[in-house]
Amino acid sequence: MSTVSLVDVASYLPGDPVGTEYFTRYSRSERQARNVMFRAPAARHHIAPGETAVDMIERATAPLIERHGRDLISNVDVLLTHTQLPDNPVLGAGPEVARRLGARPEHVLDVHNGGCAAFIHMMALAANLLRACGGRTALIAAAQNCAGPVFTQSEIRGMPQAPVPGDGCGVGLLVLDDSAPILETECRTYPEYAGDMAFSTGSERRYWEPGDGQACVRFSESKVAAVLARGNRLVPEVAFAVCDRIGTKSSEVDTLVTNQPNRLFLRNWHDALELPAERHPDTFDRCGNLFAAGIPVTLDQENRAGRLRNGSTVLLSAFAHAGDFAAAAAVRWGAAR
Repeated sequence: MSTVSLVDVASYLPGDPVGTEYFTRYSRSERQARNVMFRAPAARHHIAPGETAVDMIERATAPLIERHGRDLISNVDVLLTHTQLPDNPVLGAGPEVARRLGARPEHVLDVHNGGCAAFIHMMALAANLLRACGGRTALIAAAQNCAGPVFTQSEIRGMPQAPVPGDGCGVGLLVLDDSAPILETECRTYPEYAGDMAFSTGSERRYWEPGDGQACVRFSESKVAAVLARGNRLVPEVAFAVCDRIGTKSSEVDTLVTNQPNRLFLRNWHDALELPAERHPDTFDRCGNLFAAGIPVTLDQENRAGRLRNGSTVLLSAFAHAGDFAAAAAVRWGAAR
């Protein structure tokens, strides 16, 4: 099977950091806010009014253009995008991203269901598409853009989960070569959990219908407990599966990067994989829960800081939504910076 490499990553964070005090003045439930699922980061970024997911992807891709040249990016064969809050729910972000980049890929897909594991999901999909269609390059983009528009709404900003998300975007460049090989990927779907995440207005009104109530992901305490239990189990499970296939013990991995819902998950995951905290970097305290963008944003920041050594083994792992999807990948790191 032809080798596909993750040759580079880049990211974009919108605006200035937003402090937690923005939310605490609206807080309605101190008891729920103390739940480990909702303990707030120190800061997060919010997408600006009028800024779109496509804007974020274009800005995140700019460093790739600087490092690799516009021709390489405009000639990608595959373009995959994941957007937490699609600006255009009919068209998706992909076609407009292609237009902005001057690209005409053979395959343009908006991948919605991968959730917080979407970056790994897109790595696996892009690699398979490149092998199948005979292409050479792919661009994958994960845009998290719902923190500002959704979690600052007047009825939502007082909820305990409101301070946790942040906005940001991460992109990856994949090439059909062996310079920074994707060693293995593992994607697993758990449809039995698909109905456990509710996006609702808190009323009978569906989100696209006119009327009262503001749309948001809502949690009951029982569902929070279930998600905590699943997340603690699923991320190590798929990570161990990848480690087994590449013949590496989890404790021998050089760097682990996961999604970052909260500090408890981060601690439990590196403990389960027998890794010290310093080998499990994240951007949670500065950026909050970035959903699908968390992995590429953290990779980019670690790479630019020189903390990812070329030739090292980087393990990626994440779960999505209430646990209906989980994915992991191992990469022999070799990205530009």
